[in-house]
This record gives sequence, structure tokens and C-alpha cells, in this order.
Amino acid sequence: MPRKARSFQGNTVYHVMNRAAARAEIFRKEADYAAFERTLEEAHARIPLRILSYVIMPNHFHLVLWPARGDGQNLSEFMRWLQVTHVQRWHAHYHSSGTGALYQGRFKAFPVQGGFAHFQYPGKVCRYVERNPLRAGLVREAQAWRWGSLWRRLSGTPEQRALLAAWPEGSYPGDQAWAERVNRTQGAAEEKALQACIKRGRPFGDPAWVSKAAATMDLGHTLRPRGRPKKAEKVKQKHPQPRR
Repeated sequence: MPRKARSFQGNTVYHVMNRAAARAEIFRKEADYAAFERTLEEAHARIPLRILSYVIMPNHFHLVLWPARGDGQNLSEFMRWLQVTHVQRWHAHYHSSGTGALYQGRFKAFPVQGGFAHFQYPGKVCRYVERNPLRAGLVREAQAWRWGSLWRRLSGTPEQRALLAAWPEGSYPGDQAWAERVNRTQGAAEEKALQACIKRGRPFGDPAWVSKAAATMDLGHTLRPRGRPKKAEKVKQKHPQPRR
């Protein structure tokens, strides 16, 4: 049975990620990271979606994408081209058979509340994404991780910085202040909520918006517990007790 096509809305921020099959390390050396970044740049040149942040980790990647109004379905095409091209080039580079799966499957994506007027929740997601190398103990400061948007934003050339979309006016606190915010510990509850969204593809925002988004975007299943619902137990009374 073919998989159900996913629908994405324009002018909605999405946290997108994918992980290597069996959590294998697919970014083994600097050239592997650089190759993925070049492919990301090419994907952006072909389909110029707004990229708010990203990070490439040894066995997975995160992107925060923001399709323009009326441009939601370009997210699928962007990700399809990015992943297919990266997989083909990876197999060619490592002279592998090309038949084994490089990623676990289709990318995961969940919508995030906010836009130009309210950037609170996208900011939390971008911070979570850019904190990944620090959280994993790969660096002492998040901006020291070369393969992500925080390094690109703070230390990249003008051409490198051009890959990243501008945040809404007033929502970006400035490079130094943002770096300090990323390096501060993120609350456990916030991290747990974001990890649940990643796992289930659940919308991220305040409870009222999450419920509405789940209903309008056909994501109600992401709010329900996993597994088959339990059937109500029937109480059998073969020998009912007489009333007193």
C-alpha cells in the first residue's frame, strides 16, 4: 500500500529532521559534513525555502524551514531532492552498492506556532536545534560546531550567511545575545516537549494552537497515545447479587 502523501502549509514554520538507518554514523569526516552542506545549498538554490536554522550531527540532521505563503508543498520537493541527492552522492563516494537504506525512512516534520508576529515558539525550536552539538558534548560552546547555522551566522562569509533567512524584525536579539541564549541550558520540560514533537510529528506551540493545528492539518493521531485503544472492560455478572 503506498504511503499517504503529506501536506504542508505555507507560511508555517516546520522542524524537519532525519536520522541514519540503525543510527549509524554517516557523517564520518569533515568532507562528509561539507558535502551535505553543499547539497543543502544546491537544494536552496533550486527551491528557495527560508532556512531559519540547521545542524548536521554524526548520524542525523535538523532543519527549521519556513515555506512562504502558498508555498507549502515545495517543502516536500525540497526535502525529496536534498535526501535523494545526498544518498546518491554518499553511496558514490563510499563505493557502496547503493541498495542499502542510508536514512531510517521519510523525514520527520512538525509544524511550529508562530510567524512574523509571534516568533516565540520558532525561536525555541531554533535554539534546540543549534544546541545539539553542545548537548551531545561535541563542543564546549555551540557556535564552535562548524556544521550548523550558529557557526555560519557568527563566523561565516557573507555568501555563507546568505543561506539563512532573516528572522522577523525584533525577534532576533543579535548575534552575541543569541549565542549566549543558545549556550544557556534549555529547560528540561521544554526539551522533553520538543523531543516528543520530534518523535510523533506533533505540532509545537501553546495547547490551544496545538489542538487547532492538529485538527486542521490532519495530525490528530500525533496527540493520541501510541498503540491500539483499550477496549472498555465489560463487567460480567453471571450471578448478580440480590438487592438488600
